[in-house]
Amino acid sequence: MIEWLTGSSPFIAMSLFLLAAALIGVFGIRMTYLARDLAAATGLGQAFIGAVFIGATTSLSGMVASMTAAWQGDASLAISNSLGGIAAQTVFLVLADITYRKANLEFAAASAENLMMSVQLLLLLCLLNIAFIIPDYNLYGIHPISPVLVIVYLFTVRLLADVHEKPMWIPRMTPGTVRESKKSTGKSRNRARRKTLFLDFGVCALAVGTAGWLAATCGLVLVQQTYISAGIMGGIFIAIVTSLPELVVAVTAIRMGALALAVGDIIGGNAFDTLFVAAADLFYREGSIYLAIDVAEKVWLGAVMLMTAVLLVGLMYRERKGFANIGLESLLIFLIYLITVLVLAFG
Repeated sequence: MIEWLTGSSPFIAMSLFLLAAALIGVFGIRMTYLARDLAAATGLGQAFIGAVFIGATTSLSGMVASMTAAWQGDASLAISNSLGGIAAQTVFLVLADITYRKANLEFAAASAENLMMSVQLLLLLCLLNIAFIIPDYNLYGIHPISPVLVIVYLFTVRLLADVHEKPMWIPRMTPGTVRESKKSTGKSRNRARRKTLFLDFGVCALAVGTAGWLAATCGLVLVQQTYISAGIMGGIFIAIVTSLPELVVAVTAIRMGALALAVGDIIGGNAFDTLFVAAADLFYREGSIYLAIDVAEKVWLGAVMLMTAVLLVGLMYRERKGFANIGLESLLIFLIYLITVLVLAFG
């Protein structure tokens, strides 16, 4: 499809992209409401559902974009899409914070799960940093860090489930902190309802994933029709395009009061996005993809590590009110992203 679109008018690619964005909006909103109901029906909690189910589902389009770029031999675009997507989605959390006017979002959505997910993300980013430092280790063209990324992700997801079931740390519930609703129904009725919810969620997830893939494909085509570097286009344009589902879900979740779901969607989606690099390493057939990285990818990695650390500080410190009612951490995250973009654009 990429070859066909590349040879056609840019108007066609842009039209299909707008159509995909509209579908993401419609089905993403519906999927958010279903995720909230699933969190209550299964007892897994909003943060876990947001991180694992929604975070992974909404990130599929980005993974396809990275794998496609890697298969075509564009390592810079593949990795920049992953790391730039993490940066863009973290900024989306700032945008979501702006829409929540009652208090700073990181204050209101305090939970042990959100802290655990932030640490999970930092662990995965540290592994990527190791791979960037020693890129010449590989087995059949695959760096050993790539499978380790997958193993660590799955292990920390298990820890996340344990944190929800048996939390050893509980945030102080002060005025403005939103408690997650724990509605419950009878076992037989609840079992039937779970099946219906999972089915509906699967349909919406398929629609969002397909629309995300279409948006990513059109984005790749538009990149090929420009003369901007892969590091900038992959880290900014494609990353934002493939991260649109996360923005829709986060804003929708906040509007319906599911704050833990909104934060879990962003941070959990970021953790899943690190696996893009592992998938791209598998599809990159010119050796280990870490050997082909450029300065732009190292800049993006440093930026997202810094943004995640600032977010973790905000989740722990819990400033109730801040500048423009978004908190100091949100302002710093936005500034880090802006500076990164300026450095890559003019550096």
